[in-house]
Amino acid sequence: MSCSLQRGIVFSMQAEQPAPLPRTSETNLDAELVDPQDSVYRSRLRRLLPIILFVATFLSTYLAGGLAFSLALMSTLLTHELGHYLQARRYGVPASLPLFIPMPISPIGTMGAVILMEPGMGNRRTLFDIAITGPLAGLVPALLFCILGLQWSEVVVVTDNQMGLMLGEPLLFKLLIYFTFGSLAEGQDVLLHPVAFAGWVGIFITALNLFPIGQLDGGHVLYALLRRRAHTLAKGLLLAAAVAVVLWGYWGWTLMLILLVWMGPVHPPTAEDAVSLGTGRSFLGWASLLFVPLGFTPVPFYLPT
Repeated sequence: MSCSLQRGIVFSMQAEQPAPLPRTSETNLDAELVDPQDSVYRSRLRRLLPIILFVATFLSTYLAGGLAFSLALMSTLLTHELGHYLQARRYGVPASLPLFIPMPISPIGTMGAVILMEPGMGNRRTLFDIAITGPLAGLVPALLFCILGLQWSEVVVVTDNQMGLMLGEPLLFKLLIYFTFGSLAEGQDVLLHPVAFAGWVGIFITALNLFPIGQLDGGHVLYALLRRRAHTLAKGLLLAAAVAVVLWGYWGWTLMLILLVWMGPVHPPTAEDAVSLGTGRSFLGWASLLFVPLGFTPVPFYLPT
């Protein structure tokens, strides 16, 4: 069983900025000579950039999949990123507004969004709460759009010469299709409504972001759970991912793999690593990492043979 739709994938993450370099007397002198108008211009640009990128990404996703797809996908991504942002504000952690990434040449019109935060958060609880809130918040509309969109989708009979690019199906999405349509007969396929596909994207990127590596949400969660012991596991997972790309030919993941290597599997410590997470947060953290095999598929789209 598979779903027909010519689409791609998106990526959304929460990244910590590198620690600023210490100033010398020379750089302090240079700072005094900066044009005040230039500082005002940069301040305005920082305020306007999130708005400009949001509008551009809305337009690019609209051109890629229409209004229903754009509204569903953008609201899912925005809910995810606002979960991070509002939780960061709650803890007084400096964070940028969500920076969306338009991708007009992509079948889905975007490469997701990113939030920049200062490194060295107060303690592990702060790190955990900020990291986990995004995926939990974004998963709610993703599931809602899956359920509603599948109600508006239809089962069709297809032949080999009618098949285009196919979507891979994470286990959770397979279950949702089964509960909606039952078992499909041979030669049948589900023609997804744009809202259902936006929900598929939401489930997929939630699982992708929960991979416990580096600056991904799952990397933050894993460090909050294991502290420095998380580095060994993250390095092992990154190596396993690289081996899988080479051995099974998952070349579509090359860019993602390069990005993860560039960010590095080692997570920066918090200011107070000794602070305990507590039983409730620990349970939620491990449960969230178990969502990865439910929502992820190594082949998100493919051509039928």
